[in-house]
Amino acid sequence: MTVVGTRDEQGILDADAEQGVLGRRYRALTLGIVSVVLLIAFEATAVGTAMPIAARELHGLGLYAFAFSGYFTTSLLAMVVSGQWCDRSGPLAPLAAGIGGFGAGLVVSGTAQSMWPFVLGRAIQGLGGGLVIVALYVVVGRAYPARLRPSVMAAFAASWVVPSIVGPLVSGTVTENLGWRWVFLAIPALVALPLAIMLPPLRRTAKAQDPPADPAADPAADPARDGRRIWYAVALAVGAALLQYAGQDITPLSAVPAIAGAALLVPSALRLLPRGTFRAARGLPTVVLMRGVAAGTFIAAETFIPLMLVTQRGLSATMAGFSLAGGGLTWAVGSYVQARPRLAPLRERMVQLGMLLSAAAIIGVCLVLIPGVPVWVVAVSWCGAGLGMGLAISTISVLLLERSAPHEAGANSAALQVCDALSNVLLVGAAGTVFAALGGGAIGATATGTAPHHHPAAFAAVFLPMAALALAGVFLAARLRVKPAAAPAN
Repeated sequence: MTVVGTRDEQGILDADAEQGVLGRRYRALTLGIVSVVLLIAFEATAVGTAMPIAARELHGLGLYAFAFSGYFTTSLLAMVVSGQWCDRSGPLAPLAAGIGGFGAGLVVSGTAQSMWPFVLGRAIQGLGGGLVIVALYVVVGRAYPARLRPSVMAAFAASWVVPSIVGPLVSGTVTENLGWRWVFLAIPALVALPLAIMLPPLRRTAKAQDPPADPAADPAADPARDGRRIWYAVALAVGAALLQYAGQDITPLSAVPAIAGAALLVPSALRLLPRGTFRAARGLPTVVLMRGVAAGTFIAAETFIPLMLVTQRGLSATMAGFSLAGGGLTWAVGSYVQARPRLAPLRERMVQLGMLLSAAAIIGVCLVLIPGVPVWVVAVSWCGAGLGMGLAISTISVLLLERSAPHEAGANSAALQVCDALSNVLLVGAAGTVFAALGGGAIGATATGTAPHHHPAAFAAVFLPMAALALAGVFLAARLRVKPAAAPAN
C-alpha cells in the first residue's frame, strides 16, 4: 500500500510539473485573477483619459494631483489591512470586499458636483484597490509553484494590453460625446465578471490551504502585532494626507500640517517596511525600495502627460490618452521577456535596464514641451517606458515572492505595495505642489480645451526630477542581489 501511494503521489507531482498557468489545474484560477487585473487596467486607462476634462469641468485643476494621490493615500491603509487579513484567513474575502469598494468609489466620483467629492470617490477606490492588489499577490504566492510565478506576472502585464489600447479610445469618445461622468459610472458594471469567474476557484484554493499560523509557534501571527501594524498604517495614511494638504497651500501656516504629517509618516513607514529599506540594504529591503522608485517615477510622470498634451499641444482627450496606449503593449512585452527561464539569473540586470529605459522615456516626454518637437515623440517614448516597467516591475514582484516564506507572503506583499503607494503619494503630491506653485493650477482659468495655454516650466519641473530619480534607480538596483556568505576558514 505504501508503494502504491508513493507512486500515486509521484504521478500527481509529475502531472503538476507539466501544468502551465492555463493548464487544467490552474486555468480557472488564472482566468479569474487575470479578469480582476483587466478591470483595474481598464479603469486606470479610461479614468486617466477622462481626468483632465473632469478636473476642468469641476473647476479643480489646482487639485488635479489630489485625484491621483488621494487614491494612493487610502490604499496605503487598505494594503496593510489586506496583508494581515490574507495571512489570517486567506485572500478570498479581501478580494471580494476590495472589488466592491472599488466599484462604489467610481460611482461617488461619477456623481460628484465639485472637485472635493470627486477626490473622495477616488479615495474610496483606493481602499478597494489596496485590498485587491495585495490579495492578488498572496494568491500567486500560495496557489502557484515558484516556476510559474514569472508567467503569472507576465499574464498580469498582458492583461493591460487591450485596455491600454481600447481604454483611451473608448473613454475619450465617451467623454467627448456623452460626458466624462459616464466613464466612471459605466465601469462598475464590469465588476460582476471578475467576481463570477474568480470566486469558485478561489474557494477551492482556500480549502486546500494550510490552517492559519499558531501565534504560539509563529510570533509573526501575533494578533497584537497585527493590531499595531494597522495603527501604523492609519498614521501613515493620515501623515501622507496632511503632507498633501500642506503642499496644496504654500503659506507659513501650511508648515503646521506639514510637520505633523512628517511626524506621523516617517516612523510609521519605518515600522511597516522591512528594516533597511530606506538605506537600500541588500536583498528584500532593496526589492521593496525599488518597487517604490520604479512605480513612483513612472506614475508621477504619466499622471501629467495627458494634461500636458491637452493644455500645451491642443490635443483632444482621446488623442492625449491614446498617446500612452503603446506603453501597455510594451509593458506586456517586457514582462514576457523577464518570464523566460534562461533569464532568471539576470533578474537584477533586467531591473537596471528597465529603470534606464524609464528615465530615457521621461526625458523624451519632457522634450515635447519644446514647440518644434512633434507630439508623436510622447507615444514613442512611452513605449520605451512601458518596456522598462515590464522588465522592472514584474521582476521585482518575482524576487519578492522568491524571498518570502509562505506565512510572510501577505505581510511582505503588503510592504511592497505600501512602498509603491507611498512613493506614488509623495512623488505625485510633490509634483502637484511644484506644478501649482509654478502656475499650472491657472491653466484651467483660461484654457478652453482647444487652444493651448502655455506653462511649460510647470510641466518640466514635474518630468525632469522623475527622470533623475529613475536614473538613480539604475544604481540602486545593483543592491538587489544578496552577496553569498563567506566560506568559513579552515
